[in-house]
Amino acid sequence: MATLGAYEQRHKVTVVGSGNWGSAIAKIVAENTKEHPELFRPDVEMWVYEENVTVPKVSKRYDASSEYSTKPHKLTDLINLFHENVKYLPNVPLPTNIHANPSLQDSVKDSSILIFNLPHQFINKLCEDMKGFILPYARGISCIKGVNVSSEDVSLFSESIGEKLGIYCGALSGANIANEVALEKFSETTIAYDPPPMDSRNPTPKGPTPKSSELDLKQITEHKDSKGRTSRVKLTAQPSELPPLDHDVMKALFHRHYFHVHVVSDVAGVSLGGALKNIVALTAGFVAGLQWGDNAKAAIMRVGLLEMVKFGKMFFKNTVHTATFTEESAGVADLITSCSGGRNYRCAKMSVERRVGIDVVEQEEMNGQMLQGVSTARDVNSLLKARGLEKDFPLFTATYRE
Repeated sequence: MATLGAYEQRHKVTVVGSGNWGSAIAKIVAENTKEHPELFRPDVEMWVYEENVTVPKVSKRYDASSEYSTKPHKLTDLINLFHENVKYLPNVPLPTNIHANPSLQDSVKDSSILIFNLPHQFINKLCEDMKGFILPYARGISCIKGVNVSSEDVSLFSESIGEKLGIYCGALSGANIANEVALEKFSETTIAYDPPPMDSRNPTPKGPTPKSSELDLKQITEHKDSKGRTSRVKLTAQPSELPPLDHDVMKALFHRHYFHVHVVSDVAGVSLGGALKNIVALTAGFVAGLQWGDNAKAAIMRVGLLEMVKFGKMFFKNTVHTATFTEESAGVADLITSCSGGRNYRCAKMSVERRVGIDVVEQEEMNGQMLQGVSTARDVNSLLKARGLEKDFPLFTATYRE
């Protein structure tokens, strides 16, 4: 790992998104940038979708005699004043080195690390708005769970971000309930980051060596995508004045005593784990609603995990590792959590108990939000059906038909 004084510059970090999970991640990152001045600038920008709010009664900051509790104020002003996201993460103190910024373009300016944490439906527009304002050598981490699935193929949100911005983007996923992480209850996560070759700092061998060893890595623009193909994105190497963004630096940015991080290179496996587990959670919820017992739910989880692995190996055969699903927080741990009490599990269970469609429960219980498991089950089935693979994935297929 880089040592104090070894590099002329430090990484500036921006978190794009400020919901409960975005604020929790910003808290972690800001704690670590302050602890590692040899690697990072201490101040962390957090882009906030601006809205006018009053301090809610659930917040300890609420004061009936205060104008902040009786009149609407800009959310960014409240966050910067109280160091608390009073709307989306109330009663959790945020580090004072977090700066809530309502301007997307200003918040990402000069940042070499961009952390994306927002609903996936906003990715395209935000990336369009960011173009021309980010460093050409910026690198990203997507904390957005899920994947893009159509009747034709599967793609990753991290790569959608990368393609639109012309950067490399990894992924973070795991058994991470935002409020528990924010309250510093112990959890683990998995970061998938496969450093592009042009960012390598390994010295070029000297002497009579093959010409390939004399290659200047800074001149390389190509890297492999999650399917092992040459990516369409031509990357700009990070300058040597910055600490190299390798697994050690990524761990330094995210690891806390209450948030343990394991860094791998399998971006596809980590991304798929965060998406496919929601299908299995729906089935586990149906089984619970039918009162079939814990043994049946355990069987669903076992079969579901096997189908997750099979799906990954089938559509990302050149890069996916079985161990990502069976050993990582992004795989089996997230599956267990989701099948024990996640929103997909709970709503599926309610639909059986109330004898109504899950779409009805979704409308009644989700406050305008959508269950990711429902859309993922539908999209995955569309892909499997188009390729004649429904029989190869009986659990995924049955979940959709239910």
